[in-house]
Amino acid sequence: MRYPLGVTNIGNMYGPNFTFLGVPSCDIDDPTSYADAHVVILGAPIDSGTSHRSGAKLGPQAIRGADYLPHDGERPHLALRVDGLKELRVKDAGDLLMPGGDLVSSLAVLAAATEKLSRAGVIPVVLGGDHSIASADVAGIAAHRGLGKISMVHFDAHADTGDTQFGALIGHGTPMRRLIESGAVRGDRFLQLGLRGYWPEPATLDWMRDQGMRSYEMTEIHHRGMSAVLDESFARLTDQCDGVFLSVDIDVVDPGMAPGTGTPEPGGMTSRELLEAVRRICLELPIVGIDIVEVCPPYDSADITALLANRVVLEALSAIAKRRKGEPYSALTNLLDR
Repeated sequence: MRYPLGVTNIGNMYGPNFTFLGVPSCDIDDPTSYADAHVVILGAPIDSGTSHRSGAKLGPQAIRGADYLPHDGERPHLALRVDGLKELRVKDAGDLLMPGGDLVSSLAVLAAATEKLSRAGVIPVVLGGDHSIASADVAGIAAHRGLGKISMVHFDAHADTGDTQFGALIGHGTPMRRLIESGAVRGDRFLQLGLRGYWPEPATLDWMRDQGMRSYEMTEIHHRGMSAVLDESFARLTDQCDGVFLSVDIDVVDPGMAPGTGTPEPGGMTSRELLEAVRRICLELPIVGIDIVEVCPPYDSADITALLANRVVLEALSAIAKRRKGEPYSALTNLLDR
């Protein structure tokens, strides 16, 4: 049977059809349904690009539903004093049709969808799915904004800059290389945070160096502090670039706090470190797209990984809303005085 890949919007691929925390729904193929939106959430439920434990195709459904509060389309942020779901006018287009046996065609559908949203003036927030989707969602936005005109912040335990993965050019270990080789993102405007472990090999590291990439290993972040790392990175990300794409692989967090992922690597960030970094990035940089990937519910424990991914989305949206309001914010100010 051939899936109708020209049909992009199908609700949710797995399980009941509900939106992210109850925000209004829209149809990616009907621009009038999101004409007033600032942000459209989009599911990319595919894990055909995984190299170890599969199950990330169930991530979008888990991220949408991971919250103990009523799914009423409202979430006032305690510290920022904004409601990102309301003030940004967030809508959910459901999942794209991504049949597991056709990774190339599925990614083409995703690229077309993010390009369409970007051209409509909307920030796409893509719920993965494995990290192969970054090769498509970023490329779609770059097709609208121009090759090399968006920079990238990439949270991950792994560099994802492999030349091939088991002989294939596309997989969750290769998307950043494909983006740089295609010209969608410049290597010298590419920031990686949280790398650790036992890969890549020297040849790949040499390639990354030759592209001008800046990759912060977890030990460097630990000793220097996240604030110092971000301080020295922001000017580079906005130099000659019109916007920033934020890509968060949940395995950047230590598996003790995020066990539900396909390639867990001990020694990662805490959930607090990730959320605070995402908040600051979205407060201070012009975000044009976001993805959150590699949530693998079959290996989760008490939904804590899905809950963290849900909060990454909320933290990003709240910070973007605060930035749009142009109001000052300081984490060092008394909460009740903000």
